[in-house]
Amino acid sequence: MASPDNIHLLIIDPQNDFCDLPGAALPVADASADLQRVAELIERHGERLSGITVTLDSHHSYDIAHGSYWRDAEGNAPLFTPIMLADVEAGRWQPVDEAKLAHVRAYLAEVELFIWPEHCLVGSWGHNIYAPLNAALQGWERQRHQTVTTLFKGLNPDTEHFSAFEADRPQADDPDTGFDARRIAQLRDADRVLVAGEALSHCVASSVRSLIRHLGPDFAARLVLLEDAASPVPGFEALGDAFVAEFRQQGGRLARCEHAFD
Repeated sequence: MASPDNIHLLIIDPQNDFCDLPGAALPVADASADLQRVAELIERHGERLSGITVTLDSHHSYDIAHGSYWRDAEGNAPLFTPIMLADVEAGRWQPVDEAKLAHVRAYLAEVELFIWPEHCLVGSWGHNIYAPLNAALQGWERQRHQTVTTLFKGLNPDTEHFSAFEADRPQADDPDTGFDARRIAQLRDADRVLVAGEALSHCVASSVRSLIRHLGPDFAARLVLLEDAASPVPGFEALGDAFVAEFRQQGGRLARCEHAFD
């Protein structure tokens, strides 16, 4: 069978803060090795890729999923803590900005919230692409005389943005938090989309689900998850396994990087 001519590589959040590196805010075990394999794939087979899209988790220190947004009655900030609507109603956690109270009530009525360490802060080392992968991306641009498509997500502090393509709760006053078909035109038109990145349990899963939800079940058959290039957040392995099972049931395919073009 002839190989597809239009193969696109989608790399979700390949950033230092998610790598198992000293100083990383949210290290994912094996993430550095995952991204090293993606870098090697690009270096060896870059001429076979018609395009590359990289998404970047991009946050402010003040963010609904960071401790700076919340306080308890003693003034303490949460960390690695779930916050539910019942917690707000009981006064266990409150937004530091009282004007946000109505917003968080409406938000928590729809979305489960978990407080993470501050991560992928714009302009920080943690926001940067893992260096070996970044070098491979720059080399691909020089070789192909085209640019990598870069999508930023997470800049709105009032909503989480696990999916690269839409916020968990889109905000009516911010179109960047909603799904925009123009941002995924290259993915939509590809014969095959190779998917890699971090973390499998969260942003990779949410991003792939968004694509299938908006582009339809037939699109799932064009997706190939590079199983040795995406790992779950430690402690959330079950979420990663559940996503992989769902993905395969929808018609998506798994492959290792060495067999990505088979």
